[in-house]
Amino acid sequence: MSTQVPIRVLVTGAAGQIGYSLVIQIAKGDVFGKETPIVLVMLDIPPMIEVLKGVEFELYDCALANLIAVESVTTEEEAFKDIDYAFLVGAMPRKEGMERKDLLAANVKIFKSQGQALAKYSKPTVKVLVVGNPANTNAYICAKYAAEKIPAKNFSAMTRLDHNRAIAQIAARCGVDCGSVKKVIIWGNHSSTQFPDVKHAKVIKGGNELDAYTAVNDIPWIQNEFISTVQKRGAVIIEKRKLSSAMSAAKAACDHIHDWHFGTKSNDWISMAVSSDGSYGIPEGLIFSFPVTIDGKTREWKIVQGLEIDDFAKQKIEITTKELTTEREDALEVSK
Repeated sequence: MSTQVPIRVLVTGAAGQIGYSLVIQIAKGDVFGKETPIVLVMLDIPPMIEVLKGVEFELYDCALANLIAVESVTTEEEAFKDIDYAFLVGAMPRKEGMERKDLLAANVKIFKSQGQALAKYSKPTVKVLVVGNPANTNAYICAKYAAEKIPAKNFSAMTRLDHNRAIAQIAARCGVDCGSVKKVIIWGNHSSTQFPDVKHAKVIKGGNELDAYTAVNDIPWIQNEFISTVQKRGAVIIEKRKLSSAMSAAKAACDHIHDWHFGTKSNDWISMAVSSDGSYGIPEGLIFSFPVTIDGKTREWKIVQGLEIDDFAKQKIEITTKELTTEREDALEVSK
């Protein structure tokens, strides 16, 4: 048994599809390491308590040495108390006939309440990943209502799934494994306006490190089919499965928090939606996906600076910035 103090980890919406894939990965050490003791807190709405209990029983039945305890809860006070990390997965899904503004209003209510709960019950050092959509704007609202205690830099939204999708597409096109592709970027919103950018990406092929444009050797594919495939991948999976991406989303959430906890690999970066400091002309405070590096000692992220943005990229970044700015304004309007 480890003498380390356990890491207290919260997963909201834990009775859902993504939650089911996510909790086992956290519990068995994929995120914080196999030797790190974990107390896993699972939150969902009261009608889901029996489902949560079933998941809790399954986790115990996995007989994991590092899983110290599992807590199934239905109140924010129990959920957010003294947590170290939060995976905010639970959100209102879009139902048939629902207007976008109704969806936004429902989610603003959820993430405003969770932001207030974070400020009231959590540690000021808590690190928060928002997975529930619209993830960027939900993270913005959550951070805004937690701001009296928790700094904005402790909040992020997930674009790692898009980042992983981009890597997989480039790897397949070049006939290499995914570990041979690095420095892809997702700019902007976790939506169909996101900009998957491989202008600065590198591919190891035949023992040589090539820039992605050279390795792929097909500019029209990179600037058209590749971008639209990554942008629309979620919708295609819904069409095929009749359910949204769950396994890949859970894996991406684990990758995101793993790198926030341990730091990014040297000579590489990841995509994270974080509060803009004005880099690349993005309005300050907007939760926007950037390329970031993370220091494993301090667990602080930094936006990669000095990347050349050509006219093609500028145009794509402008589209996603506009969408996010409008989304933020609409969310602030309904949060009053």
